Formats: sequence, structure tokens, C-alpha cells
Amino acid sequence: MIKNDLFLRALKGETVNRPPVWMMRQAGRYLPEFQEIKKKYDFFTRCQTPELASEITVQPIRRYGMDAAILFSDILVIPQAMNIEVEMKPNFGPYLPNPIRTQKDLDSVIVPDIQDTLGYVMDAIKVTKEKLNNEVPLIGFAGSPWTILCYCVQGQGSKNFDKAKELCFTNPVLAHSLLQKITDTTIAYLKAKVVAGVNAVQVFDSWGGMLSPVDYQEFSWQYIQQIINALKDETPVIAFGKGCWFALNEMSKSGAAALGVDWTCSARNARYLSGGNITLQGNFDPARLFSPPSEIKKMVTQMINEFGKDKYIVNLGHGILPNIPLDHAKAFIDAVKEYKSPF
Repeated sequence: MIKNDLFLRALKGETVNRPPVWMMRQAGRYLPEFQEIKKKYDFFTRCQTPELASEITVQPIRRYGMDAAILFSDILVIPQAMNIEVEMKPNFGPYLPNPIRTQKDLDSVIVPDIQDTLGYVMDAIKVTKEKLNNEVPLIGFAGSPWTILCYCVQGQGSKNFDKAKELCFTNPVLAHSLLQKITDTTIAYLKAKVVAGVNAVQVFDSWGGMLSPVDYQEFSWQYIQQIINALKDETPVIAFGKGCWFALNEMSKSGAAALGVDWTCSARNARYLSGGNITLQGNFDPARLFSPPSEIKKMVTQMINEFGKDKYIVNLGHGILPNIPLDHAKAFIDAVKEYKSPF
């Protein structure tokens, strides 16, 4: 049994003394011990080497003692497994030299055998579970099909993913075929992660907010719903759509165990829009970690008071930034651990 099961209890909606806390991208770039590994190994070597991925995963737990670990990996291991070339260029980010824009491009995209193509992730989970020694739960994750499509079609990061949207609106049949292939791969991938030992999964819809509410339903949410339907009886699923406050009501009826909220949606609105009965996760502005530690602590306490300590997981509204001072990250975690309800 997991010694600190606060995160899992919050996902079930149980009454707790304080909410659990973890941070998106907590395993990574803001930590000096991560930077040491980064100097020696390139990005996908870190992802594909179980010993490295597991070490990076447990580094923040050792340093700060969050209530959950999230496996170090990347959402773009999915297109890699699907026969789409992905490079991670220094000071540039993801680069896909052969973007998917025609039927011919799509014909070369496969729904892979997960153990063959992504077995290294399952190995990393097993090694990580040994290192965690049942101290805290382990979260597995995947990108949403829409977010993966954005990279596959655009070929790189973008401020507006105009080429991805153009494909959806000029050739929706092709777009939906690609989205379905990504969805089928993602379901198999997350199911394999559950078998390997993760305690919950999160779907990151990082670019969902690029779509209008109507287009979101068509090109993103229906595919996330497929993933939730396939996984919810096997493990708790957290759905996080950045900029997708408009979909919180629909999301709340999905069978997800929790919904992520970004910093543009207040606690009050998030509770109202989601119907008040589902666990919410978020929503501290990552840039607010530049504030003085004393101010961070006050803001975190206020945030918990506004969301309420139950059915709530403290987190950032998106990933932690690379240049956040270590004591500021610590202040964020400590504020939650020291929380005393005023009510």
C-alpha cells in the first residue's frame, strides 16, 4: 500500500486534512540535479533510458516531498512510436521534419505495438516504482490527440498552430483519421502504463484553448472522451485542457476523476462551471513563482481557501518555468503541507 495516498484520496473525493500537491513539469528543467543529467544526455536519450527517466522522476520528490510523482517522459514519444520522426532541437524545441498534411503522409502513420515501440516507458515505470518504494503514487501521462496533431501537422511549436487548424477545416476527413490513430495509440499506451504500475493518468490538452468551443468538441474533446471511457474503470483519469474553461461543464460529466484548471479561470468559476462535485486541480500561475516566498505562501493559502480543501489537488496552471528559484518552488509545496483550514 502507498504510504502517502493523499493524492489518490483527493481523486476519490474523500475528506482530507489538507489537499495534496504536485507540480506539472516538476521532474525537470528548474532543478540543478536535472541540469547535470541534461549536460550528459540528449533529450530522447533521457526519455528512452529507464534508469535516467526514473532518476529524473524521483529528484523532485527527494528534494521537496510532493504528494505524487509524475513519470519523466514527453508527449511526443507517441508520434515517434507511430512512425513520425520527431527531433528535439536545443533552443528551438520539437521539430518534425516530415509533417502530416496529405493522405500519402497519413498512410505511413501506424498504430504501433506499444511494447515494441514504447516498452522503455514501461521499464522506466517499473524502475521508478522501486525507487519510490510506495512512498507516493506515480502519475503517467499523454498528450491529447488534438495537441499531438498540432505538432504532427505544424511540424514544430507555434503561437497559433495555423497549419494544424487549416488541415482540420479544409480536410476534416484526413484530420479525423489522424486523430483516431493517435487516440487508439494513446489508449493502448496508457493502458500499458497502468499495467506497468502507474496509479493515475493525466491527459494534457495543452493547445485545446486554440479552438473555439464548437471546434473543441469536434477536434479535441470527443477524442479525450474516448480515452477517458477506455481508462476510467482501470485508473483515475485527470483531464487538463489549457484555456478550456468553456468546456468544464462537459468535462465534468465525462467520467474523469479530476479536471485541471489554468490560472485564467478563478476557483469560484471553475467550481460553478464544473457543477461543484468533481475534484479540481490547479491553478497557480507558474510565473507567480517569481513572487517572494512569503507572498507565494499567502497566495497558495488563499487559493486553497477559495477552492476548498476537499476535492482539490494543488498544482500550477501549467508547467513550472525553467528559471524559478528553488526556494520559491519550496515555498509553494511547503504552503500546502502547512495548510490549516480556517473553516
